[in-house]
Amino acid sequence: MYFEKTLPLKTSPNYNENLIFKPPTTSSSQRFTRLRCHASSGQDYRSKPAKDIRVLVVGPTGYIGKFVVKELINQGYNVVAFSRENAGIKGKMGKSDIAKEFSGATVRFGDVLDVKSIRNVAFEEHVDVVVSCLASRTGGKKDSWLIDYQATKNVLDVAREKGASHFVLLSAICVQKPLLEFQKAKLKLEADLLQGGGITYSIVRPTAFFKSVAGQIQLVKEGKPYVMFGDGNLASCKPISESDLAAFMAECIANPDKVNKVLPIGGPGRAYSAKDQADLLFRITGQTPNYFPVPVALMDGIIGLLDFLARFFPQQFEDAAEFGRIGKYYAVESMLVWDPVKQVYLEDATPGYGKESLEAFFTRAVKEGLRGQELGDQAVFGVNEQ
Repeated sequence: MYFEKTLPLKTSPNYNENLIFKPPTTSSSQRFTRLRCHASSGQDYRSKPAKDIRVLVVGPTGYIGKFVVKELINQGYNVVAFSRENAGIKGKMGKSDIAKEFSGATVRFGDVLDVKSIRNVAFEEHVDVVVSCLASRTGGKKDSWLIDYQATKNVLDVAREKGASHFVLLSAICVQKPLLEFQKAKLKLEADLLQGGGITYSIVRPTAFFKSVAGQIQLVKEGKPYVMFGDGNLASCKPISESDLAAFMAECIANPDKVNKVLPIGGPGRAYSAKDQADLLFRITGQTPNYFPVPVALMDGIIGLLDFLARFFPQQFEDAAEFGRIGKYYAVESMLVWDPVKQVYLEDATPGYGKESLEAFFTRAVKEGLRGQELGDQAVFGVNEQ
């Protein structure tokens, strides 16, 4: 089940709060003409059967990308997966592994940082729709601008050049309050997509993924304390499963109601704070509640120290300080729709979608383990299951 609410004006990515970026300068008549052209181009591919709609997926081997590719294959689309030759966590997947993973799709290999590779390989044939699941693996400053912005912009530029009709962008709900480099990079790409014309868009801003709240499941199973910042109620989220998010992104291809919109999306049910997640795990595992609260001020001190060291040794400590800021951000900022007027996060305004609840995921993960939820470079608690 999915519901969509009209967001306050200031949550629009064109809103100029904090000089994130300026609104488009085109006139009302120009904007109307552009949207009318967008609508007609989008209808062209939607009038065809799914098997005749070629969908290019970039970032297909990532956590969400692989589910998007498989969902599109299952729905009968003509899918092209454009991948690096060595992909997956720490590049462990080779060309044969990737081809096997995406049986039913056309798998092509190239480099999203090379425009010629995108143009000649990914767009070798006409593409109707592009789905971008590209994202920095670490969130480091350089990597964020290289992947979240430049690589995605390369694909967008070629999509416009080659006459693709629609661009589905996997963004993130946290760009509403951009304090981190990867958020700023994503917002700049969103701006380029919104203001450049020539192609319709669906910008998908999911809340937390199941993977991002899975890091302490094994620790709790073993009777260890649940680590949380403050009292565990500083931030909340509505996590969504990878399969449900993939289904939602597929809807952005077929559903005209999702064209030229920014779409925040979470999973079904209520929002959960860190303490709520802990209590849910304690109940499912049968373990006695055992919390390990960490003062946020401790993280502030660590970030301050790393920032100081980064002045003298930027290569060694700049990204480390950014990782600290990322950790703090997720500890204190909710992954929900933000109301900039009231300065509050709104659970009720955060749409819910899908079938799998967080409780169902935790229950399955406790029984079966975390295979398929590998944290890779983003692991925090060191509970990677291979």
